[in-house]
Amino acid sequence: MKKLVLFFILSAVLITKSQTAAAQIKNYSFEQLDSLQSIEKRNVMVFIHTHWCKYCQLMQNSTFKNQKIIQLINSRFYFISLDAEETRSLVFNKQVFKYQPTGKHTGSHQLAQQLASINQKTAYPTLCFLNPANEIIFQYPQYANAKDLEKILDALLQ
Repeated sequence: MKKLVLFFILSAVLITKSQTAAAQIKNYSFEQLDSLQSIEKRNVMVFIHTHWCKYCQLMQNSTFKNQKIIQLINSRFYFISLDAEETRSLVFNKQVFKYQPTGKHTGSHQLAQQLASINQKTAYPTLCFLNPANEIIFQYPQYANAKDLEKILDALLQ
């Protein structure tokens, strides 16, 4: 009897996990934007983060796991996740952006600096929203929980 109960509990847990793991935010690259915009014009949401930022990790593990947020982003935006310490060169708007070292093991990417800077200051995480012409229309330089992000996305869609 105990084995049967354990079997049903494990089955329920596995089924629930497989259903929730299926929905994820579709992540695109800057190089894909031109072709995506030629198919369907959408605003672009760029999540600028670092690996050491606790609030960035919290957004990745909480805010971006919310099913309503996933559905909203996937249906109405092109989402790009940009590590501010990315070392490879990126092409965006027909311009090449590179990693700029600032020390022995430190530095930041030019594109992250351009998209996340507000009054010459950069904060992580930053959400940068671009219109289909790749112009910045809104920047949010702080942690956003699912409720806050939903309000931001709704406002941008009006």
